[in-house]
This record gives sequence, C-alpha cells and structure tokens, in this order.
Amino acid sequence: MTRYFFVILLIGLAGVAIVVKAGIIMFGERQYWQDVASRFVKENVTIKPNRGNILSANGSMMASSLPVYRIYMDFKAGGTKKDSMLMSHLNEICAGLHNIFPDKSAAHFKAHLLKGRKQGARNYPVYPNRISHVQYKEVKRLPVFSLNKYKGGFHEQIYNQREKPFGSLASRTLGGIYADTAKGAINGIELAFDSVLRGRDGIIHRQKVTNQWLDITDIAPIDGCDVITTIDVDMQDICEKALVDKLIEINANEGVTVLMEVATGEVKAIVNMAKCQDGKYREIKNGAISDMIEPGSTFKTASIMVALEDGVISVSDGVDTGNGIMMMHGRAMYDHNWRRGGYQYLTVPEILMVSSNIGVSYLIDKHYGKNPDKFIEGLYRMSLNEPLHLQISGEGKPNIRRQKNKRWYKTRLPWMSIGYETQIPPINTLAFYNAIANKGKMVRPKFVKAITRNGETVEEFPTEVINPSICSERTLHQIRDILEQVVSNGLAKPAGSSQFPVAGKTGTALISRGKAGYKSGTINYLVSFCGYFPADAPKYSCIVAIQKPGLPASGGLMAGSVFRKIAERVYAKNLVLDIRNAIDPAGVAIPDVKAGELAEAKRVLDDLKITALTDFKNKKEREVWGSTYSLPDAVNLHAKEVNKKQAPSVIGMGAKDAVYLLESNGLKVRLSGVGTVRRQSIAQGSEIKPGQTISIELR
Repeated sequence: MTRYFFVILLIGLAGVAIVVKAGIIMFGERQYWQDVASRFVKENVTIKPNRGNILSANGSMMASSLPVYRIYMDFKAGGTKKDSMLMSHLNEICAGLHNIFPDKSAAHFKAHLLKGRKQGARNYPVYPNRISHVQYKEVKRLPVFSLNKYKGGFHEQIYNQREKPFGSLASRTLGGIYADTAKGAINGIELAFDSVLRGRDGIIHRQKVTNQWLDITDIAPIDGCDVITTIDVDMQDICEKALVDKLIEINANEGVTVLMEVATGEVKAIVNMAKCQDGKYREIKNGAISDMIEPGSTFKTASIMVALEDGVISVSDGVDTGNGIMMMHGRAMYDHNWRRGGYQYLTVPEILMVSSNIGVSYLIDKHYGKNPDKFIEGLYRMSLNEPLHLQISGEGKPNIRRQKNKRWYKTRLPWMSIGYETQIPPINTLAFYNAIANKGKMVRPKFVKAITRNGETVEEFPTEVINPSICSERTLHQIRDILEQVVSNGLAKPAGSSQFPVAGKTGTALISRGKAGYKSGTINYLVSFCGYFPADAPKYSCIVAIQKPGLPASGGLMAGSVFRKIAERVYAKNLVLDIRNAIDPAGVAIPDVKAGELAEAKRVLDDLKITALTDFKNKKEREVWGSTYSLPDAVNLHAKEVNKKQAPSVIGMGAKDAVYLLESNGLKVRLSGVGTVRRQSIAQGSEIKPGQTISIELR
C-alpha cells in the first residue's frame, strides 16, 4: 500500500504540474506561442487593402490613408544574450527615444523600460501614443530594436490612419472614418462612397517552399478607388477665410457658405462654421445641407416669380406700403424701416430692392388669399419643395405646408410669402437661385464628379437636371433684371462689385427658438445673401447665411459683404488679362538690380537693351564685384576691389552671390531669412581668418 501511495502521489503531482504548465502556456505565455505559431502556420489570413484617396477637383490630396504604429517590447524574446545587449545599450536607446519623442525624457524612458524588464512583459508599450512611419523608421535604427522581433523583442502594431493634408478645410463634407477602420466611415463623402473607397480584402496562407516559409497569396487584396470631388481647394480657402473673419467680427453663433458652378452644379466650396465653447469656430455639422431654417427675405424672389408667372401681377404694378405697418388678418406686418415712416408707394422691382415685407405679402394675399394652394403649387412647379437627393447623407427635406394641412390660418400665407412658416436648407435656396442664373434650368448640386483607379476613370457623375425650366423665359428675364437692381440700387449694394455685375437677394429673419418663439431675450437673427456672378454671364452662384444673437442684423452689410469678398477673389483667381495691356510702349522699365557680380548683371542689361553705366572694363575671365543703383533711364554699376584678407561687403546682394563671394574668401557662411542681405556679422574691411564663420541676415 505504501508503494501504491507513492506511485499515485507521483502521478497526481505530475498531473497537477501538467495542468499548471498548460495554464501558464494558455494564459501567461499566450502571446509568445501565438507569435511562434504565426511563424509556421497561417491559414486564411485576411489582408486589408489600402483605402482610396479623396482628391480635390484639381488633383490635390484631401484625404489619404497613412500607416501609423504602436510600438511594443517583448522582454522574454531572444534570451539572456538579448537581455545583456539591451542593458549595455540602454542609455543609448533611451537617448535615441528622447530625440525621437522629445515630450518624454531619456530618464523617463530608462525607468519605463526597466520596469517592463522587471515584469518580464511580452507586449510592453514603449511609447503610449501612435507614431508616424518616419518615427517608426527612426526607432528601428536604435540598438536591439533593429533586430527582428524574435531576437530583439521589438515589435509593432500597424494601423491605417486617415490624414487630411489641408486640416479642417471642408472636413464635414469630406467626412471621417472610425479609429477602427474595419467599422468604415462615419459621415460625409467618406460614408457616401465607403464601398468604393474601402476596396476588397485579400486572403493569404503560409506554406513551406524549398525549406523556407513563404506567405502565399490566395486572393489578392484590391485597393479602394480614388474619389475626385468637385471641391476647389483655393476657393474653399477663400470662402472659409471670408466667412470666419465676418463671424469673428460680429460675434455670430454659426455661419455657412456654399459656392457652386452655375452650369454644372459642382460645389466648389462648402463651409460650415459654429462657435465652440472656447470661442473658436470649427466645423461641427454640415449645416449647409441639414439646417431646416426659415429662409427669410431670400424667399421673396420665389413669391414674386410665382405671381409673375401666373400673370396676376406685372413689373409695373405697385403697392402703397404706407408708414411701414399694415394689419393683415388682425396681425401687424412691419417693414424694416417702419420707425422711419415706411416706404409709401413701391413698384414690384422696388419691393424687392428694399425687401418690403408689406409689398410682397400684400400682393400674394390679395391674389392667392382665397386659394392658397394655387400659390403653393407655383412654388412646387419651381421644385422648391423637392429634396435634392445629394451624393452625401444628412440633407434636410424642404417643408412647405399646403392648405390641406391642419391648423391653417389666414395669416399663414402672407407670412409664408416673406420666408416664414417654411423651412428650407441653405443649399436648396442656392439651387433655386442657381436655376435663375442657369437660364431656368435647375441642376442637382454635385460633390463628387468621378471615381478613378490607378489614374483611369471608373465612373463619372454627369450633371443631373432636376427641373429643365422653373418658369417661362419672360418671367426669368424680368426676375434677373430685378435681382441686378437689388444689388446695384437696393439694400444689397454691399454685395456688389465695381469689377463685374452681381445679382441676388438679401435676407434678414428672426429665428424661432422652440416654445420661446420670437420673444425678447431669445431673439436670434438669420442674415443671408444668395446670388450669382457675373450677372451678365453667370459663372458661379453662392449663398452666405449667418446666425447671430441680437441686433444689429443686416443681410446686405453682413452676409452681402462676405459674398462680395468671395466673388471678387474667385473672379480674380480665374481672371486672364492680355499682358500687352499692361505694357507702356513709350516707357522704359528700369529694373531693380541687386549688388553682386556686375559683369553678369551688365550682360543681362545689355540683352534687355537697358543702359548700364560702369566704371570697369568687362573682361570675360575677370569677376567684378560691387554695388548698384537705378537712375531714371539707366542702371549704375559701381565696382569695388575685393581683398582676400578682409571681409567684403555683401549688403544688397542675393544669397547666391553673397555665399559665393564669402566662401571664395575662405569664410563659412550661416544664412537666415530670404530676400536681400541686410546685415552681416563681420563688418566690411575687418581682418578675417580662413574657416571663420560669418552670419548674414536676408530680408
């Protein structure tokens, strides 16, 4: 029995040891053995493709996937040999890590790595944050870290991170993707074209070939296609700068602007800025397509167009607006200047020029009050009620109520006619004004124009027509003439330009705040301008809409001035002038010639047939150094002797001549700045020694 007892005890202890060892392997050494297994066996391993790029209209990179890394250390890999190597190079490694990551000291890295070594960690993070590919390459050059992961223990985890070279420019329209790229995109173009951009996974397996293990590709991954947007980076920058400057100036809550090409509907720029808690403006949401707001006076253009198209009014008709206050079905309607006595009698063009609430609402109520649906049908004919079905998600659907809806009051029609009682996203209002500029043809706003793969076009997105004609040619000509007068002689003068004609309409509206309505203390204003330029041959349409608290609030002065800046800068960007118009054939242009090597300067001046006055004989073998100054009809070149033992003067020279002359005299040159030399650290005529350093400052 004693022998049996010891046998059973030994077998039991062996069993316990096996279970313990199995537990250690399964849990404590799990990662190590998984890494070992990955060296020999890989079946059906998924290989992720590269996500496609998003490009601007002119080919600039707007969003691209770049590899980023997290770096780790396996302190048990490589055995004692690796450990002794690590300790002997520890100071060098930590100093190198500090140079690559200056936010952590060498002492911090040393204490951090020693802690991981003491723990015997298998997957110990060397640095807490993700690092770039360049930083990863620098880390891999360090001692021990340069070895493969099974000998040195250094290993990495690779991520594909989406980068936007232009920062926040059009960020909400471009959209974003999740940190875990497998989850796909969040919003914007990234989400709308996610299936195109993400590509298709590949599959590999590991196989031993000629005594070597190789990764064999079963199904090759297919990289995502590139998406070519309609966004013009320069125009986007112009719009963002103009809008943000105004938002800061008037302390606005938020603002949007959209710039669109008239003929194609291509959105060249879209900006959505909201004020954050820190007082700075950022893109929080894509309000240009999602904000359901009452458009205000920009809607008056549509109201007048319906009445003109139905023939119930003509451009010669008018309204006596009186002192700026008119009772309409028991409720007072005000013009903006009612405190100054009103406008009295106004013709139809003048009603829009001064944006008279009374004028528009009186005409619409008079002719459609008994049949409001006829007026609303006119709005529907112009497709103002239709969603645009944009290429990106999140758009709002216009809300224009009909009479059959519940709670229809007699006051609804007059207030609807001046931009209240309806909700329309800013981009829908722009599409309407773009149709006026586009000879009545309403086109769908477009954000993406093509999909490409390896430079070849896979799919193009042509211009789509929503409504081939929103009104008759007669109505169109009348309203275009009126909109030009609104800018040239009306309240929208701040939107006009002296360089080209502009057409459009201002808007200033109260913004309702839910149950609080329009009560004092909760009042916010929407100031806007929507129009197109040049009015005689429309190329671009644009809307600017700004929400701000309290007075003053002016669509012309605030939104209109932003429109003018955008229009003039975009117009100048595309302006091509005949250079011959800038040349005076009777004049002689005397260039500003820098000091330096005068023989070369004289040769250039002779070729340009400009008189050069010199005090030296020009020999091809001889360098001539000196200073210059311009006369009314000539350039004076004054030579100076150069003494090899003394510091020459390089003031007034360009960098190339200055460096050449100083180094020819045996000096080492330290440059700072750009332009022309304005200061040198060693004064002219001072004794110099070969190898001496001289600093020169250019401005």
